[in-house]
Amino acid sequence: MPLIDLVRSALSYHDALNRRMWDSIMTLKDEQFLAPIPYSHGSIRNQVVHLTAVDGRWLRGLQGQPDARTYNLLPDDYPTKQAAYDLWEISSNQLSAYTTDIDENELERYPAGMPGPVWQVLLHVVNHGTDHRAQILRALHDFDAPTFDQDLILHLWSF
Repeated sequence: MPLIDLVRSALSYHDALNRRMWDSIMTLKDEQFLAPIPYSHGSIRNQVVHLTAVDGRWLRGLQGQPDARTYNLLPDDYPTKQAAYDLWEISSNQLSAYTTDIDENELERYPAGMPGPVWQVLLHVVNHGTDHRAQILRALHDFDAPTFDQDLILHLWSF
């Protein structure tokens, strides 16, 4: 399997499971979305804004944008589920557009200021997303919202 297919498959998993996560988040009451959670980044809102910010920061780094290292998002700027979802949707579309246009040579490129190639960064984005989705899924469970298995193999074998 070419590396590009592996990376695109992993990013497809990342996007599909984030969408499932958002379906569950949208069932929450507003106060549940904002409720303090004493772990990691706090509330579900804070977690999804962090996840979106990190995806955006890495993408900016891959694209050589000057704000890559300083790019950050403040959870308080996204006070509702819809505002946070809209932010995530834009970021998801940007990541998808980037990965649609890359090829094997781009995956092997070492972006400025990074000690590894593009493919490592993209797989990190997926892994980071899995970590935070697990935290969010636990919180969703605690709020009696729908949850799901996020095993990679289930995604790969669903085709």
